[in-house]
Amino acid sequence: MRKTLLVALTALALGTGTAAVAADAPAPTGVKNIVIVPGAFVDGSGWRVVHDILIHKGYHVSVVQPRIETLADDVDQTREQIRKQDGPVVLVGHSYGGAVITQAGARDKVAALVYVSALVPEVGESVSQLVSSMPSPSNDIEATRDDHLFFDEAKFGADFAGDLTTNRTDFMAVSQVPAAKAAFNATLPAAAWHTKPTWAVVSTQDRALSPDLQRWMYKRAHAHVTEVEGSHVSYISQPEKVAAVIEEAARDAK
Repeated sequence: MRKTLLVALTALALGTGTAAVAADAPAPTGVKNIVIVPGAFVDGSGWRVVHDILIHKGYHVSVVQPRIETLADDVDQTREQIRKQDGPVVLVGHSYGGAVITQAGARDKVAALVYVSALVPEVGESVSQLVSSMPSPSNDIEATRDDHLFFDEAKFGADFAGDLTTNRTDFMAVSQVPAAKAAFNATLPAAAWHTKPTWAVVSTQDRALSPDLQRWMYKRAHAHVTEVEGSHVSYISQPEKVAAVIEEAARDAK
């Protein structure tokens, strides 16, 4: 009986201690709410490690899952998540998610924008237009009969996520989220980076979105740029570095 009680108390103490580490994390200075918008062909689960790094430092992190049927719908989803936050927000966008935060970020509550291997359109531009302006190292996007797009499963590991293990990229390839052509072709009526402080991550080994195009867009947006040696999904392969950029934006946003 005593042994059983001791084991139970030890387990309880360990569990409580683990919870206390997160609960007792010092409150971060600056913006505390982070809203992440994933890109096309992937879902929000890839942001798990970045999420965990940030919440253990006291941030409140939310992840939107775009439907990628229309850009307007994804912007509305993101704005609803912004509305739910208690205080200012840092918006983070990956790939297509960059277009979403560019429009959704035109809100007083948004304090800063962070682009990770992302599209950064100007008013009147579309994702398709930007991508075609400077070809990527690969050309693996294919169309379905119902006007959706997907990344060639056979090339997903090498060209979309070349710095991840094969068993992971094999699953990502067969579980990818298709994107409607309409979402990629929609033009933006607003570009929040004109008025919001902006940070950005260039993934230097990106074969799905030209690193040179990333640099050009980020320069146009006057972003604080960090270069990371990673694939299109550098937020998975280099989560500490990506999280550090988000923290910098949250801390320094005015």
